[in-house]
Amino acid sequence: MVRIELEVELTYDIGEQGADFVFNIHPAHTHCQKVSLERLLLSQPVSPQVQTDPNTGNRYMRLRGGPGELRILYAATVELLHHRSEPGELSEVPIHSLPLEALNYIYPSRYCESDRLLRLAMNEFGQLWQGHSRVQAIEEWVRRRVTFTSNTSNSNTSAVDTLIEQVGVCRDFAHLMIALCRAVNIPARFATGTDYGADIALGPPDFHAYVEVFLGNRWYIFDPSGTAVPMGFVRFGTGRDAADVAFATMFGSVVSYAPVIRTVALEDREAGVSLPHHCLQALSTDSGMPYDAQVQALGRT
Repeated sequence: MVRIELEVELTYDIGEQGADFVFNIHPAHTHCQKVSLERLLLSQPVSPQVQTDPNTGNRYMRLRGGPGELRILYAATVELLHHRSEPGELSEVPIHSLPLEALNYIYPSRYCESDRLLRLAMNEFGQLWQGHSRVQAIEEWVRRRVTFTSNTSNSNTSAVDTLIEQVGVCRDFAHLMIALCRAVNIPARFATGTDYGADIALGPPDFHAYVEVFLGNRWYIFDPSGTAVPMGFVRFGTGRDAADVAFATMFGSVVSYAPVIRTVALEDREAGVSLPHHCLQALSTDSGMPYDAQVQALGRT
């Protein structure tokens, strides 16, 4: 088990007409992720609505801010219980056998133009052994060809743009890997969280984009940018690409400031809580059983 203390602080200056916001900064409730001790502080007297998407578990907070400064402080404790698998045992699922939840993630999307990368993907990966090793080959291919460089892309940068420019940030790495996976009929989705374990030389702690790929009967984590520690990822949302799970979407005249992110991993060996670390096993965000049942099962072993 991994336990993370999370804090997110956001600051905005809102114009005279006010503005509407949609946030995705609340960690999702999943079979592998338990959220507790949540605290939300707002500098304005507004009433936020937090709603959960029943299909993804994504939690969205909506509010309308008035003119002036709006500061948001969200804090929570998150416990992670990943399902672990040996990579060599994970196979790809034929399209005719995919569950409905995975079908949506084999098609092109706004930032992942897999239909434009079919020939490239088949030439590079079409003849590889199908399974986790092929997905890992795609991840490593992206990592070799794209250089992580801050401030080199924008909200319009797509997978094809990243392939051409060969520079980008975590979001761009994720879009390119997703597009290449879909081009060889492997369901892949965009995931957001925080960059636990990232080198401070890359900048202060920040939001992070990574990839989840459907193998066997679960979604498994991949981090094509290679900048953080996947075992420490607190998942906020999953979607087809970044358009579905932006951490903040604003409607109105708004000036935004850099977010302040804090993630601290806690260790409690007696309780079975360990620090996040790189491992050779494949980590899944879906255990197939509720969180409490997993804890009980662990206690019996």
